[in-house]
Amino acid sequence: MRRAKLPTLLLSLGVLGGCASFSPDGGLDKVTSITQERMAVTAQPIRTEQDSSHVAEEVKRLLAESLTAESAVKIAVLNNRGLQADMASLGIAEADLVQAGRLRNPVFSFERTSGGGDVDYGRKFLFDLLGLMTLSTRSDIERRRFEVTQLRVANATLDLAQTTRQAFFDAVAAQESAKYQEQVLSATQAGSELARRMADVGNFSRLRQQKEQLMYAEATAELARARQNATSARERLTRVLGLSGQARHFNLPDRLPDLPAEPLAEKDLVQQAMDSRLDLRMAKTEITGLAKSLGLTRSTRFVNVLEASYLNNNSKGSPHLRGYEIEVSLPIFDWGQARTAKAEALYTQAMHRVAEMAVNAESEVRDAYGAYRTAHDLARHYQDEIVPLARRISEENLLRYNGMLIGVWDLLADSRRQVANVNAAIQAKRDFWLAESNLQMAMTGSGAGSVSLSGGAAMTADAGGGH
Repeated sequence: MRRAKLPTLLLSLGVLGGCASFSPDGGLDKVTSITQERMAVTAQPIRTEQDSSHVAEEVKRLLAESLTAESAVKIAVLNNRGLQADMASLGIAEADLVQAGRLRNPVFSFERTSGGGDVDYGRKFLFDLLGLMTLSTRSDIERRRFEVTQLRVANATLDLAQTTRQAFFDAVAAQESAKYQEQVLSATQAGSELARRMADVGNFSRLRQQKEQLMYAEATAELARARQNATSARERLTRVLGLSGQARHFNLPDRLPDLPAEPLAEKDLVQQAMDSRLDLRMAKTEITGLAKSLGLTRSTRFVNVLEASYLNNNSKGSPHLRGYEIEVSLPIFDWGQARTAKAEALYTQAMHRVAEMAVNAESEVRDAYGAYRTAHDLARHYQDEIVPLARRISEENLLRYNGMLIGVWDLLADSRRQVANVNAAIQAKRDFWLAESNLQMAMTGSGAGSVSLSGGAAMTADAGGGH
């Protein structure tokens, strides 16, 4: 009974070491929890034809109506193949985690030798003893890597959601601007035609007629640019949504959403970001994993091979021999300094990266909030001040024109100015929604950038004032 203890013990440990298994949802629960909490979206992996059919049906249902920012985000999260590729990394990381929780398969060897009429048999059962001793630590390291992958996938989902919102607002604003640019073209076309007729009968100078014609030509070029911008913005949205074929003929709303009644307050915004940014959480988790890895490297610095073998030999005419063998590497040529130094350098590097990331995160949030607040104030200023004032001026000019106090040129110039102001208001509102999405990205740490605020009213607004 005593001779059978070692193989029995090794077999028992081996069975225990193979207990790690895959989770039912592939680690998606944590990703879903984060994305639901922050943007109320859920990413679903597409693994089978049935999954693909379900996604296609849901996308078709959402596209049946005019897109909104929310429906666009849902479509992108369901249908974007880049996100699906990111989600596949969950399976890779979980496979590494499960593998780390399993011992290396034992090795069985058998030998038969003969000579001089004698036959010898040798049997060896080899077991990775060091692997067993470090099993828990290696599993913990891979578990942290798996957690980082979950955070990374959640971050990618939120990043895609915000990118989709920005692409949506950009596409709607570009479409709206192109429509208003058509009105500018109509006004300049009418002025140019009227000027030509008046010049033909000698009631208008050629110089003024040519100015009207030039304005019409410039408006034609601007309309071409506006239409191309609308097409490009729509294609960017199409790519983010992952649409092709007939599905890309989706409908956009005629105008951007209204501004919120009140902008977000800046109070505690930076602290909230520092507590919740996923990139910081990922970096901190990675540091913890590196610390574990550094400890493992130090503990196995001198001995990185330790194997135990059970021996069972018998020779003809000799007693049956049983025993065990321990195999250990001798630290003669390699004392493990290089591996330890590399692990320490990686840990130090990660510490500095996290410190840099924290400083950058604070700055990004402050910058994003400044752009958000400025964009909100500008959009509100256009909505509450400039556009209503321009409308009242237009109404007054129409009354003056009906009373023959001003001429048709003043009325046309005012019309162009009115359209230019509305167009500037559209751009201001678009800037606000882009800045709002950018602020959300800065809060979650999902790739916030900078938002460039558009200029004021177009040159067309000033061009007609000379009549």
